[in-house]
Amino acid sequence: MYPFKFRPLLKQTLWGGERIVPFKGIASGPGRVGESWELSGVAGSESVVAEGPLAGVSLPELVGRYRGALVGEANYARYGREFPLLVKFIDARQDLSIQVHPDDRLAAERHGGRGKTEMWYVVDAEPGARLRSGFSRSVTPAEYEAHVAGHTITDVLREYEIRPGDLFFLPAGRIHSIGAGAFIAEIQQTSDITYRIYDFGRTDADGHMRELHTELAKDAIDYRVLDDYRTHYEPCRDRGVELVRCAYFTTSLYDLTAVHACNFSSLDSFVAMVFVAGAGRIMDDCGHTVAVRRGETVLIPAAVRRVVAEPGPEGLRFLTSYIG
Repeated sequence: MYPFKFRPLLKQTLWGGERIVPFKGIASGPGRVGESWELSGVAGSESVVAEGPLAGVSLPELVGRYRGALVGEANYARYGREFPLLVKFIDARQDLSIQVHPDDRLAAERHGGRGKTEMWYVVDAEPGARLRSGFSRSVTPAEYEAHVAGHTITDVLREYEIRPGDLFFLPAGRIHSIGAGAFIAEIQQTSDITYRIYDFGRTDADGHMRELHTELAKDAIDYRVLDDYRTHYEPCRDRGVELVRCAYFTTSLYDLTAVHACNFSSLDSFVAMVFVAGAGRIMDDCGHTVAVRRGETVLIPAAVRRVVAEPGPEGLRFLTSYIG
């Protein structure tokens, strides 16, 4: 095995923008790309290896072939061939719908799937760009329904103006929305279950209103109110800074101006490296060297114990995420 790059799955959306294709350095692509699925085991949207001797092999096939050596023994025992993380870049030209994701219990009960806990790292933001996360005041389920019916649900949501480097952790059940002008990296459980609560009265390409899931969402929402829904951290150059640790993933940020060795020897997990700025190369302890740049995601097999990251002249910034 070697560090794997995958073909991006570009998803055109009603609200998508034009930034993902140039950000990723793709020569040309479709318009209104809202999402690039970088690392996915979701049925029907499985990532496929882009380079090397295993080019053309899907991520589930890769997991089935290499098992614990690829994903970690505990992860393989828990998830089998299902890859447990979904990594995306998201470009919002318009506001996304107000939505919520069910937790594991509700997702299993209703859909036979997994819930969706996720995190957002703001890669870029146009002036005035905002995100919505959580309620701004206490709301009952009945009041929630009334606000949706009255087109006032945004009046009771917490809204944040965002800047590059901002971070939001969104456990399943937290009502949220990505606002126009936001460009983010999203790391989440492998799940595509979304309850759309409110869509600003938009219609699709055929002039139809998109389906809403107001009633399903009512029982999925966590109605607790927090003082602050942002996740705060202290940026630091040339070492890893842990951003999020939860049952589903642990994510850190590296902002490098000098060569740095990432020691993964204590992990029983793959590591996803999500490059958000700059360029350079990485070298693993098996002798493989891979050129990397912003907009790319590389899967480091669990069998790799050490990766050296060497930034180029403009530096190299990336997220690492693993299970455990």
